[in-house]
Amino acid sequence: MKNGMLVGIMIVMVLLVGGFVYSNLNEITPENITGNTVATNNGANSNTPSGNVQKIVLSMKNGNYYPNTVKVKVGQPVSISLDSSIRGCYRSFTIRQLGLAKRLTTPSDTLDFTPTQKGTFRFACSMGMGTGTLIVE
Repeated sequence: MKNGMLVGIMIVMVLLVGGFVYSNLNEITPENITGNTVATNNGANSNTPSGNVQKIVLSMKNGNYYPNTVKVKVGQPVSISLDSSIRGCYRSFTIRQLGLAKRLTTPSDTLDFTPTQKGTFRFACSMGMGTGTLIVE
């Protein structure tokens, strides 16, 4: 009886560790490896002369947004999305100082805005559990 219980506990532990490792596999993406801001010329936004949109993809690492410090340029459109590693209240993304809040349900959902003032702004989930810093230069 004791051996059967010990085997059962070991199986449960292996399943829990395996689930944790599997759920964190999505954290390794090209965006995480190459940097946090990618400027692309997609021609879709005419707010700037060249049509550059600063695309930011956030993921989750160690229970927080990653990267948790992001730099963008003032006057250029910004598009923020959350990859599939982000779950729960972290999908309700807010930058309160800029009056921005949106639930980004899927990785294809974006929060789009153009920063009009330089400064440092805190971003967070709706509950304030996950946080980060947006630096507008």
